[in-house]
Amino acid sequence: MTQICYSKSQRYTDLDTIYEQCSGPGGLRLSDFLAQKMGLRPGSRLLDVGCNRGIQTCFLAKEYGIDIIAIDPWSDRMQGDLMVEHLRSNAESWGVSNRVLGQKIGVPHTNFASHSFDFVHSTTALEMVRGLNGEEGYLDCLREIHRVLRPGGIFGLGEPMHLDSPLPEDLEPYVSHGDFPWKECFRDIKSTTADVERAGFIILESGYAPDAWSWWMEFAKHDPFCKKEPDGDPKTLEVDNGRWTSFGYVIAQKIE
Repeated sequence: MTQICYSKSQRYTDLDTIYEQCSGPGGLRLSDFLAQKMGLRPGSRLLDVGCNRGIQTCFLAKEYGIDIIAIDPWSDRMQGDLMVEHLRSNAESWGVSNRVLGQKIGVPHTNFASHSFDFVHSTTALEMVRGLNGEEGYLDCLREIHRVLRPGGIFGLGEPMHLDSPLPEDLEPYVSHGDFPWKECFRDIKSTTADVERAGFIILESGYAPDAWSWWMEFAKHDPFCKKEPDGDPKTLEVDNGRWTSFGYVIAQKIE
Protein backbone atom coordinates (compact mmCIF):
# COMPACT_ATOMS: atom_id res chain seq x y z
CA MET A 1 0.00 0.00 0.00
CA THR A 2 1.40 3.39 -1.01
CA GLN A 3 2.47 5.61 1.89
CA ILE A 4 0.98 9.08 1.39
CA CYS A 5 2.89 12.27 2.14
CA TYR A 6 0.93 15.52 1.81
CA SER A 7 4.02 17.60 1.03
CA LYS A 8 2.43 19.19 -2.05
CA SER A 9 -1.00 20.03 -0.63
CA GLN A 10 0.10 21.05 2.87
CA ARG A 11 1.52 24.28 1.48
CA TYR A 12 -2.02 25.49 0.74
CA THR A 13 -3.41 26.54 4.08
CA ASP A 14 -6.35 28.87 3.28
CA LEU A 15 -9.05 26.27 3.82
CA ASP A 16 -11.94 28.75 3.54
CA THR A 17 -10.83 29.61 -0.01
CA ILE A 18 -10.16 25.98 -0.91
CA TYR A 19 -13.61 24.86 0.22
CA GLU A 20 -15.24 27.71 -1.68
CA GLN A 21 -13.74 26.27 -4.86
CA CYS A 22 -14.36 22.53 -4.52
CA SER A 23 -17.14 20.27 -3.29
CA GLY A 24 -17.19 17.77 -0.46
CA PRO A 25 -14.53 16.84 2.08
CA GLY A 26 -10.78 16.57 1.63
CA GLY A 27 -9.95 19.63 -0.47
CA LEU A 28 -6.50 19.57 -2.01
CA ARG A 29 -5.32 16.81 0.32
CA LEU A 30 -7.86 14.50 -1.28
CA SER A 31 -6.48 15.16 -4.76
CA ASP A 32 -2.92 14.83 -3.45
CA PHE A 33 -3.89 11.50 -1.88
CA LEU A 34 -5.44 10.18 -5.11
CA ALA A 35 -2.63 11.52 -7.31
CA GLN A 36 -0.04 9.54 -5.37
CA LYS A 37 -2.19 6.43 -5.30
CA MET A 38 -2.69 6.72 -9.08
CA GLY A 39 1.00 7.32 -9.79
CA LEU A 40 0.52 10.49 -11.84
CA ARG A 41 3.47 11.23 -14.12
CA PRO A 42 4.53 14.60 -15.57
CA GLY A 43 3.41 15.02 -19.16
CA SER A 44 0.47 12.63 -18.83
CA ARG A 45 -3.03 13.42 -20.07
CA LEU A 46 -5.79 13.29 -17.44
CA LEU A 47 -9.56 13.65 -17.59
CA ASP A 48 -11.05 15.24 -14.46
CA VAL A 49 -14.71 14.20 -14.19
CA GLY A 50 -16.93 16.59 -12.23
CA CYS A 51 -14.32 19.28 -11.67
CA ASN A 52 -16.61 21.74 -9.85
CA ARG A 53 -14.85 25.14 -9.76
CA GLY A 54 -11.59 23.48 -10.68
CA ILE A 55 -9.20 24.25 -7.84
CA GLN A 56 -8.32 20.56 -7.49
CA THR A 57 -7.77 20.41 -11.26
CA CYS A 58 -5.40 23.36 -11.10
CA PHE A 59 -3.56 21.85 -8.15
CA LEU A 60 -2.94 18.63 -10.07
CA ALA A 61 -1.79 20.49 -13.19
CA LYS A 62 0.61 22.69 -11.24
CA GLU A 63 2.01 20.25 -8.71
CA TYR A 64 2.10 17.09 -10.85
CA GLY A 65 2.91 18.63 -14.25
CA ILE A 66 0.09 16.99 -16.18
CA ASP A 67 -2.24 18.15 -18.95
CA ILE A 68 -5.91 18.05 -18.00
CA ILE A 69 -9.27 18.21 -19.69
CA ALA A 70 -11.80 18.93 -16.95
CA ILE A 71 -15.52 18.43 -17.45
CA ASP A 72 -18.57 19.55 -15.52
CA PRO A 73 -22.06 20.13 -16.93
CA TRP A 74 -23.42 22.12 -14.00
CA SER A 75 -23.57 25.72 -12.78
CA ASP A 76 -22.63 26.62 -9.24
CA ARG A 77 -25.14 27.14 -6.44
CA MET A 78 -23.73 30.46 -5.25
CA GLN A 79 -23.68 32.65 -8.37
CA GLY A 80 -25.22 30.48 -11.08
CA ASP A 81 -22.08 30.67 -13.24
CA LEU A 82 -20.88 27.64 -15.18
CA MET A 83 -18.38 25.56 -13.25
CA VAL A 84 -16.04 25.54 -16.26
CA GLU A 85 -15.97 29.35 -16.26
CA HIS A 86 -14.73 29.23 -12.67
CA LEU A 87 -12.20 26.62 -13.78
CA ARG A 88 -10.91 28.95 -16.49
CA SER A 89 -10.52 31.80 -14.00
CA ASN A 90 -8.77 29.56 -11.47
CA ALA A 91 -6.44 28.20 -14.14
CA GLU A 92 -5.35 31.76 -14.95
CA SER A 93 -4.77 32.52 -11.26
CA TRP A 94 -2.75 29.33 -10.78
CA GLY A 95 -0.70 29.92 -13.93
CA VAL A 96 -1.81 26.66 -15.58
CA SER A 97 -4.01 27.92 -18.44
CA ASN A 98 -1.68 26.17 -20.88
CA ARG A 99 -2.29 22.84 -19.14
CA VAL A 100 -6.03 22.97 -18.36
CA LEU A 101 -9.04 22.96 -20.68
CA GLY A 102 -12.61 22.96 -19.37
CA GLN A 103 -15.68 21.66 -21.20
CA LYS A 104 -19.35 21.85 -20.22
CA ILE A 105 -20.11 18.16 -20.62
CA GLY A 106 -20.55 15.22 -18.30
CA VAL A 107 -20.48 11.46 -18.16
CA PRO A 108 -21.74 9.25 -19.68
CA HIS A 109 -21.97 11.45 -22.81
CA THR A 110 -18.45 12.86 -23.18
CA ASN A 111 -18.06 12.28 -26.95
CA PHE A 112 -14.30 11.83 -26.50
CA ALA A 113 -12.59 9.27 -28.70
CA SER A 114 -11.83 5.92 -27.10
CA HIS A 115 -8.37 5.52 -25.53
CA SER A 116 -7.90 9.30 -25.16
CA PHE A 117 -6.49 9.55 -21.61
CA ASP A 118 -3.70 8.12 -19.50
CA PHE A 119 -5.58 8.83 -16.26
CA VAL A 120 -9.11 9.68 -15.12
CA HIS A 121 -9.71 11.39 -11.78
CA SER A 122 -13.10 11.95 -10.16
CA THR A 123 -13.92 13.14 -6.66
CA THR A 124 -17.25 13.86 -4.98
CA ALA A 125 -19.22 13.75 -8.23
CA LEU A 126 -20.43 10.34 -9.36
CA GLU A 127 -22.33 9.60 -6.15
CA MET A 128 -24.68 12.43 -7.13
CA VAL A 129 -25.28 10.74 -10.49
CA ARG A 130 -26.26 7.64 -8.54
CA GLY A 131 -28.68 9.74 -6.51
CA LEU A 132 -30.24 11.12 -9.71
CA ASN A 133 -30.12 8.12 -12.04
CA GLY A 134 -29.71 5.07 -9.82
CA GLU A 135 -27.16 2.26 -10.03
CA GLU A 136 -27.50 1.81 -13.80
CA GLY A 137 -26.84 5.50 -14.36
CA TYR A 138 -23.79 5.23 -12.11
CA LEU A 139 -22.55 2.18 -14.03
CA ASP A 140 -23.03 3.98 -17.35
CA CYS A 141 -20.63 6.68 -16.12
CA LEU A 142 -18.04 4.11 -15.05
CA ARG A 143 -18.27 2.34 -18.42
CA GLU A 144 -17.73 5.65 -20.23
CA ILE A 145 -14.65 6.33 -18.10
CA HIS A 146 -13.38 2.86 -18.98
CA ARG A 147 -13.95 3.56 -22.69
CA VAL A 148 -11.99 6.82 -22.83
CA LEU A 149 -8.99 5.44 -20.92
CA ARG A 150 -6.18 3.93 -22.94
CA PRO A 151 -5.25 0.29 -22.22
CA GLY A 152 -3.15 0.32 -19.08
CA GLY A 153 -4.68 3.63 -17.99
CA ILE A 154 -5.55 4.33 -14.36
CA PHE A 155 -8.82 5.52 -12.83
CA GLY A 156 -8.81 7.17 -9.40
CA LEU A 157 -12.20 7.53 -7.71
CA GLY A 158 -12.69 9.42 -4.45
CA GLU A 159 -16.22 9.43 -3.15
CA PRO A 160 -18.30 10.01 -0.01
CA MET A 161 -19.25 6.56 1.23
CA HIS A 162 -20.66 4.96 4.33
CA LEU A 163 -19.05 2.34 6.49
CA ASP A 164 -20.05 -1.30 6.18
CA SER A 165 -22.50 -1.02 9.04
CA PRO A 166 -26.27 -0.51 9.46
CA LEU A 167 -27.59 3.02 9.23
CA PRO A 168 -28.18 4.22 12.82
CA GLU A 169 -31.86 4.79 13.45
CA ASP A 170 -31.35 8.26 14.91
CA LEU A 171 -29.27 9.29 11.86
CA GLU A 172 -31.75 8.10 9.24
CA PRO A 173 -33.88 11.31 9.15
CA TYR A 174 -30.78 13.44 8.59
CA VAL A 175 -29.52 11.45 5.58
CA SER A 176 -32.91 11.03 3.89
CA HIS A 177 -33.77 14.61 2.91
CA GLY A 178 -32.56 17.25 0.45
CA ASP A 179 -31.90 17.23 -3.29
CA PHE A 180 -29.19 14.59 -2.96
CA PRO A 181 -29.97 12.52 0.17
CA TRP A 182 -26.85 10.83 1.50
CA LYS A 183 -28.82 7.63 2.00
CA GLU A 184 -29.52 7.45 -1.75
CA CYS A 185 -26.10 8.63 -2.93
CA PHE A 186 -23.63 6.87 -0.62
CA ARG A 187 -22.57 3.22 -0.77
CA ASP A 188 -19.95 1.25 1.14
CA ILE A 189 -16.51 0.45 -0.27
CA LYS A 190 -17.38 -3.16 -1.09
CA SER A 191 -20.36 -2.31 -3.33
CA THR A 192 -18.55 0.63 -4.95
CA THR A 193 -15.55 -1.53 -5.78
CA ALA A 194 -17.88 -4.16 -7.23
CA ASP A 195 -19.45 -1.53 -9.50
CA VAL A 196 -16.02 -0.45 -10.78
CA GLU A 197 -15.22 -4.08 -11.53
CA ARG A 198 -18.54 -4.52 -13.33
CA ALA A 199 -17.57 -1.61 -15.59
CA GLY A 200 -14.55 -3.62 -16.78
CA PHE A 201 -11.73 -2.45 -14.51
CA ILE A 202 -9.15 -4.40 -12.56
CA ILE A 203 -8.96 -3.13 -8.96
CA LEU A 204 -5.46 -2.17 -7.83
CA GLU A 205 -6.41 -0.81 -4.40
CA SER A 206 -9.50 0.33 -2.54
CA GLY A 207 -10.45 1.30 0.97
CA TYR A 208 -11.62 4.03 3.28
CA ALA A 209 -9.29 7.02 3.38
CA PRO A 210 -7.36 7.04 6.67
CA ASP A 211 -8.19 10.73 7.19
CA ALA A 212 -11.84 10.42 6.14
CA TRP A 213 -13.43 11.68 9.34
CA SER A 214 -11.00 14.59 9.77
CA TRP A 215 -11.80 15.59 6.17
CA TRP A 216 -15.50 15.63 7.01
CA MET A 217 -14.85 17.77 10.10
CA GLU A 218 -12.79 20.14 7.98
CA PHE A 219 -15.64 20.29 5.46
CA ALA A 220 -18.19 21.10 8.20
CA LYS A 221 -16.02 23.97 9.42
CA HIS A 222 -14.93 25.56 6.13
CA ASP A 223 -17.48 24.76 3.42
CA PRO A 224 -19.50 27.95 2.69
CA PHE A 225 -22.84 26.14 2.64
CA CYS A 226 -22.04 24.44 5.95
CA LYS A 227 -21.25 27.82 7.48
CA LYS A 228 -24.48 29.21 6.10
CA GLU A 229 -26.61 26.24 7.17
CA PRO A 230 -25.20 24.75 10.40
CA ASP A 231 -28.36 22.69 10.86
CA GLY A 232 -27.71 20.96 7.53
CA ASP A 233 -24.63 18.81 6.86
CA PRO A 234 -22.78 19.92 10.03
CA LYS A 235 -25.70 18.75 12.16
CA THR A 236 -25.82 15.45 10.26
CA LEU A 237 -22.14 14.89 10.95
CA GLU A 238 -22.59 15.82 14.61
CA VAL A 239 -25.38 13.26 15.02
CA ASP A 240 -23.39 10.67 13.08
CA ASN A 241 -20.18 11.11 15.13
CA GLY A 242 -18.25 8.76 12.84
CA ARG A 243 -20.63 5.81 13.10
CA TRP A 244 -21.72 5.62 9.43
CA THR A 245 -20.34 8.39 7.19
CA SER A 246 -16.88 7.96 5.68
CA PHE A 247 -14.96 8.60 2.47
CA GLY A 248 -13.63 5.87 0.20
CA TYR A 249 -11.32 5.52 -2.76
CA VAL A 250 -10.81 3.06 -5.59
CA ILE A 251 -7.72 2.84 -7.79
CA ALA A 252 -8.40 0.77 -10.89
CA GLN A 253 -6.77 -0.09 -14.22
CA LYS A 254 -8.07 -0.70 -17.70
CA ILE A 255 -6.37 -3.81 -19.05
CA GLU A 256 -7.81 -4.15 -22.55
